[in-house]
Amino acid sequence: MKHSTTLYVNFRRLLDEANNHLITIGALPADTDFSAITLEPPRDPSHGDLSSNAALVVAKSAGLNPRELAGKYQEFFSVRPEVEAVDIAGPGFLNLCPAADEWLDELRAIAVLGPDYGRSAIGGGSKVNIEYVSANPTGPMHMGHCRGAVVGDALATLLEFAGHRVIREYYVNDAGGQVDVLARSAHLRYREALGEAVGEIPEGLYPGDYLVPVGEALAREFGDQYAKAPESEWLVLFRTRAVAAMLVMIKDDLALLGIRHDLFSSEAELQAAGKPAEAEAWLRAQNLVYDGMLEAPKGKVLEDWEAVELPLFRSTKFGDDQDRPIRKSDGSWTYFGADLAYHFQKAQSADALVDIWGADHAGTVKRIKAAVAAMTGVDGKQTPFEVKLVQMVQLLRNGDPVKMSKRSGNFITLSDVVCEVGKDVVRFTMLTRKPEAQMDFDFAKVVEASKDNPVFYVQYAHARICSTLRKAAAEGLGPSGDALELLGEEEVGLIKLAAQFPRLVEAAAAAREPHRVAFFLHDLAAAFHAYWNLGNERPEKRFIVAQNANLTGARLYLASQIGQLLRNGLTLLGVEAVEEM
Repeated sequence: MKHSTTLYVNFRRLLDEANNHLITIGALPADTDFSAITLEPPRDPSHGDLSSNAALVVAKSAGLNPRELAGKYQEFFSVRPEVEAVDIAGPGFLNLCPAADEWLDELRAIAVLGPDYGRSAIGGGSKVNIEYVSANPTGPMHMGHCRGAVVGDALATLLEFAGHRVIREYYVNDAGGQVDVLARSAHLRYREALGEAVGEIPEGLYPGDYLVPVGEALAREFGDQYAKAPESEWLVLFRTRAVAAMLVMIKDDLALLGIRHDLFSSEAELQAAGKPAEAEAWLRAQNLVYDGMLEAPKGKVLEDWEAVELPLFRSTKFGDDQDRPIRKSDGSWTYFGADLAYHFQKAQSADALVDIWGADHAGTVKRIKAAVAAMTGVDGKQTPFEVKLVQMVQLLRNGDPVKMSKRSGNFITLSDVVCEVGKDVVRFTMLTRKPEAQMDFDFAKVVEASKDNPVFYVQYAHARICSTLRKAAAEGLGPSGDALELLGEEEVGLIKLAAQFPRLVEAAAAAREPHRVAFFLHDLAAAFHAYWNLGNERPEKRFIVAQNANLTGARLYLASQIGQLLRNGLTLLGVEAVEEM
């Protein structure tokens, strides 16, 4: 059935037929490379509905002028019933206008495919490992973690929808000095739970109230066994218990956002298993690690700085600005040394890697990219690796900075925010700007019922559609695809915008940019609301026209499919498509 595939798929197939036709008639060589040909909406809608660079891309292999070759493509398309018009623009672009029936068939395709409309196979089943959140396990999640969590989770869902297999991974940094501080902080709360007056939390320990129940649990388990004991007797034990408790808290916080991970990888376990040492040995065998002197810090040299021989990774060979140490002077692993081994481990079970990091980690991007390039670039099979940087979020209330949370000690917790405004508001808002752009999250603005609030605007479009369908059903009317030819120019304009969704999914997945889906949904909602408002000015443009059942059925069918598309997009973002507001 034709309308079980999308318009872009059909026209891409038609373009393939054109290519084969030009080979058959001798206009193009049989070995012509068509891989760089694109088919997309032109930036200027007046240039048509679809534009292709086909003639520009293959003209050289044909030994023809691009416009001359475009003329041959034009001859092919001009006699096809699927094409209403085809023009040549500029140096040889092909601008196509599909016939009216093609747009109506696209509406039927949305109805047939339903929740699968926009689903793609471009991923080809390749496995992508996405590491996101990875907050230090020392306390509850805060809003800085939130943005990366939402971006990573939405990207994972998007890539699955585009045909990839996805591993959602959280890297637990449980081997550094910060978890020793956590253990000491938990020990203080443990003594407090035993009745000791600990007073104000000392500088250098974590002050948040969230460690109070951890201390109480330790007191129940161990009594006063470690109250007066030296640190050497309890540090490792308390560190293990405290990290486990923090991970439970972190998972609970993420669950409030509807986020789950497939895999939690421990840095401590990685080091205990000797993985960094294995990575170092492998790199030495490739002459990519050597023992050398670390360069002095740039700028004013510290008085106590002295040159020390360290094992250095040849990071400069892969685009970094200096070679990087993988061990410290005491023989312990640098964060980079452990991270290098972790990425090497990830690459063993994935075809591509994506890390979602906070923008404060920008300085380490070059070195870890260099490491992945070195460790996976064997036999020309380098694992693609991207780092997506996410800017922090500034929390406001009516334009004023929000005060800190007592529970966390020095920041606003994610759970506080979700409990106040809701999961959907948080998730959608985090995707209303590119992740590398600064973001203000104003508690008053994000729940505002106005067109200036993109969360409300998109959800209201879906709720409006549901309300219209309910009202029509109460009057004995419903969607019908039997008389779609009654739809006019304004309605077809909505279909044309909706038809871009499958291509949008593929483009967003390829660019690793889930925020494109949020942008598209806002545009679609705006177009729907604009059409709705026509009915306020012109009653004949309303969805329900009592004296014309066929036209009403066609418009309700259109509304139903726009609603389906809004649900599909919101599902990719992890946001509910509400039916009432």
